[in-house]
Amino acid sequence: MARRDPAPASGPPSTLHARPLKLTTTDRAWVRLHRCRLAAEHFGRGRRHRFDAPNAEFGVLYAGQDEACAFVEVFGDPLDVRLLSLHVLEQYCLAEVRVTRPLRLVDLTGPGLRQLGADARLTGGADYAYSRRWALGLWGHPDRPDGILYRSRHDPSLLAVAVLDRAGPALRTTRRRALTADRAALGALLDRYGFGLID
Repeated sequence: MARRDPAPASGPPSTLHARPLKLTTTDRAWVRLHRCRLAAEHFGRGRRHRFDAPNAEFGVLYAGQDEACAFVEVFGDPLDVRLLSLHVLEQYCLAEVRVTRPLRLVDLTGPGLRQLGADARLTGGADYAYSRRWALGLWGHPDRPDGILYRSRHDPSLLAVAVLDRAGPALRTTRRRALTADRAALGALLDRYGFGLID
């Protein structure tokens, strides 16, 4: 078979709302790394991140399966940065976010991606306008998912979640601490991803 270039990444198909979503249900806890001045259960509308609403139609809370995922999702870009400032890190807190009911998440970690008519550009590509169009389509889908489950762009061995604000009442913060409070744990994260630390 002749090699084919991938189709242009234009956004969700017009038939998206007629297709059943591949949903996974989970009641696991998630780890959130956030600026300490904000609540852990803050749903951003700033149009800065992958699955943010194109025009602030909804808010999104991002979290990871563990501290490593939360850390690399926040500090993984830009790719050429090898040093992190202690002053910056001191502005961040880690929080454990638990759920009071299972969340129904669009599963983009496996075959569900292709079933929707997408590929890894949706979860790992640099075109955030593309992924935001998808987020809007999934948010408006008749299945009304609570969020999106995907693989971390910077460490695909780990899972990340984008929780939509409709699921806000189901979230509870159970533990919160400054990122720099546990220097051994912070050092392990820096070593894992090849970062140095400067004052």
